[in-house]
Amino acid sequence: MSARSFFDTNVLVYADDKAAPAKQRRAIDLVAEHRRAGTGVVSLQVLQEYFVTVTRKLHVDARIARRKVELLAEFDVAAPEVADILAATDLHLLHGFSFWDALVLRSAKQTGCSVLFSEDLQAARELDGVLVVNPFRSR
Repeated sequence: MSARSFFDTNVLVYADDKAAPAKQRRAIDLVAEHRRAGTGVVSLQVLQEYFVTVTRKLHVDARIARRKVELLAEFDVAAPEVADILAATDLHLLHGFSFWDALVLRSAKQTGCSVLFSEDLQAARELDGVLVVNPFRSR
């Protein structure tokens, strides 16, 4: 059984990145696994970043990217509030993360995720009860 897991934008973007076929396959498999298990979580921030990144950097047609956002929104979707923004600011100040990474971490924590899939944060580091996992590293 898969643990309740939060997906950072970079993992979702790799599902569309034909230039990185090994990462693409892993990202697709991971998303599919968590869709089947009902354990995937994203945030409004992640959905926005995903759309912008795949349309600008990977040149995915905006209509296709929109449909993929709809599909990803079938995961649980975190909608940060002011308290989350302030807590992310505190994480930024305390740990030196970018504000956006801190907000992803806060969203993962607030939605009860025990795992955060991300290539951006330090893998194997546990923060506030959330284990950061880089799914592209050798297991």
